[in-house]
Amino acid sequence: MKIAIVYNRESQAVINLFGTLNREKYGLETIKNIKEALTAGGHQVKTFEGDKNIISKLEKFMPSVISGERPGLVLNLSYGIQGKGRYMHVPGILEMLGIPYVGSGPETHAIALDKIVTKMILIQKGLPTPKFTVMDKPDSDITDNLRYPLIVKPKAEAVSFGLRIVHNEEELREGVKTIYDTFNSSTLVEEFIEGREVNVALLGNNPVQALPPVELVFGDGPQVYTYEDKKNISGRKVEKICPAPLSQEETQGIQRLAIDTFEALGCYDSARVDFRIDKDGNPYILEVNSMASLGADGSFVFAAKQIGLNYVDLMNKLVEVACERYFGPYIIDNISEDVPDKTMDLFNIITQNRDKIEAELKTWTNIPSWTEDYVGISTVLRRLEDRLKQMGLRLVEDYTNNNSAWTWETEAGLKDGLLLVLPIDIPGNRSGFPIPYRTEQEWIYGEGIAVSRGGLVTLLSALDALKEINNLDKKKIAIFLYSDEGRGMRYSNGVLKKLSQNVKEVIVLQPGFKGGKVVHQRRGSKKYSVIVEGDSLRVGYRSSQMDVLSYFIKKAEMLKDISSWDKKLTVAIQDVHSERYSVLLPHRVRATLYITFVDEKLANEAEKQISKIFKSNSKGIQSYIEKMVERPPFIQSNNNKIINKVKTIAEKWNIPFGVESSLLATAAGEINNKIPVVCGFAPSSKGLYTPNEAIHRRELIERTLLLSMYILEN
Repeated sequence: MKIAIVYNRESQAVINLFGTLNREKYGLETIKNIKEALTAGGHQVKTFEGDKNIISKLEKFMPSVISGERPGLVLNLSYGIQGKGRYMHVPGILEMLGIPYVGSGPETHAIALDKIVTKMILIQKGLPTPKFTVMDKPDSDITDNLRYPLIVKPKAEAVSFGLRIVHNEEELREGVKTIYDTFNSSTLVEEFIEGREVNVALLGNNPVQALPPVELVFGDGPQVYTYEDKKNISGRKVEKICPAPLSQEETQGIQRLAIDTFEALGCYDSARVDFRIDKDGNPYILEVNSMASLGADGSFVFAAKQIGLNYVDLMNKLVEVACERYFGPYIIDNISEDVPDKTMDLFNIITQNRDKIEAELKTWTNIPSWTEDYVGISTVLRRLEDRLKQMGLRLVEDYTNNNSAWTWETEAGLKDGLLLVLPIDIPGNRSGFPIPYRTEQEWIYGEGIAVSRGGLVTLLSALDALKEINNLDKKKIAIFLYSDEGRGMRYSNGVLKKLSQNVKEVIVLQPGFKGGKVVHQRRGSKKYSVIVEGDSLRVGYRSSQMDVLSYFIKKAEMLKDISSWDKKLTVAIQDVHSERYSVLLPHRVRATLYITFVDEKLANEAEKQISKIFKSNSKGIQSYIEKMVERPPFIQSNNNKIINKVKTIAEKWNIPFGVESSLLATAAGEINNKIPVVCGFAPSSKGLYTPNEAIHRRELIERTLLLSMYILEN
């Protein structure tokens, strides 16, 4: 499960700094301890400052989850940066973003931080609290009949900031002045309860559990827990005793009051209620800490140890109670109880390694390998060779030409097995700077991330998971890598055709369509080079002879009549380049024509029509047409056993799945149509072949799961 620890410590990244700045800070050691504890619980954990950048950071860290996967959440340690009600700033943002989090909501934090509002609620609920009044300024009238000694506190501060015991009016006004000057705040003035100080930690929801009370023994000096005590700079050691030496009746009574207070303020997951107990044994509620310290020496952690929760257990228990509050007692739902252990192991391995999978995707995406980039392709091949050898795969020389095609197989061999097909080149020509890798909540962008890298990482992650459960070597699997997708597989298609005759089924890891759709039909394509040449004519030359460019434009218009939407036949011009001398009109036009088709006969007929259209009948003009690339269509029967089986797996795990047809030709068309083939098994894409190329972030995990489970059950 992904957990983001959000806190406030150093960052002041806000638009403007004004108002009261936060003085509370979590120690780096505590943040480190919490992170290590949650990591030990099997979670993926990162820490973030709760500033204005938190939204974009959480978007990158917490993509949408798949069904059955533990959703991510935030462990909120944020005290805020500045202003009133700062405890509620980060929870309010999380509420807006729809991100679950550990701890109370913004409204509860606002109430708990305001000690005056808290006491008013306690009184309204009939819960015992010391008599009090409020002094807005040092010279405010003292209207309530309170008995000295009194205690003064800032209205909305924590960690005992400004706390002071006063014994007369002079000390009272001096204390109020200090608070007013320091915090620009009203002062809570309440009767000081002579006696013992006890606190009760609370954990959970419906029902909330009250932990054993902790008594604070102050020794010499003021009998209150000062800021200096909490920061270990007072020169004295405050002793904690747990369970507090109270009778069973007194313990149950104070725990009941703590729970009533927790519920009265609408707390969630955890809190701490502070009490004073007078000489007659009467408890009084002082305040509620809705964000009880999780420091190793804090009362909350100390009390948890008494019920058998060590630090690691306590941190993970906090996550557990928050998850149960948001999602019910069962995180993984809608999944049949008869899931085999190895399948469940695959699920856990893949979903718990999202960060690792995305990190590997970034690594591969940052290695460019355009079709003409032989250095880049060699780099990718070397890294892949190392990875595949580590998994126990071996190179198959009979189906490798070491130029554009490489085949690997598992220990069990490839005969009558599953063939996985993957391009390692990025089609097209690079121009400008490389496209940077970046993530959003739903999409991941990068150079070649859809046409190559998404499928590559899906394949490697699935094989890694199978290797981890000791199942990869037993499976008959072949992996066919090719580096001429940008050339229409001109050099590798023969090797693939030969290889496919020895396997039972084929999955092509090209991008699919959003919504979990794979491809069961693709058009074929034919690519032609057209050259039209003629005389060099002067601009404005009076002649009946047509110039080359005008001739080409006239013929290009005629191509539109060949296309047929109903017959799934398209003829299009992809590139046009002209050549000329100085101020003369063009004497040569080069163009690329592209035909996409389902019916081979219609494509052949279209080819004849193109030749007829460009057959020169104009004085001084000649045309040449050459076929550059030909890729057959991919058409599968409706009863495709791969699709049927993957659909069953997807339904069982609540993973979106469907089929779609595509206009683009791929390696799938090179396979004999008698063999079951599925294309588009890589994550869905958008902006394919453009600078905005991206893959769907959640589908990276979904596709990895489906591929690994299909192989496991095959």
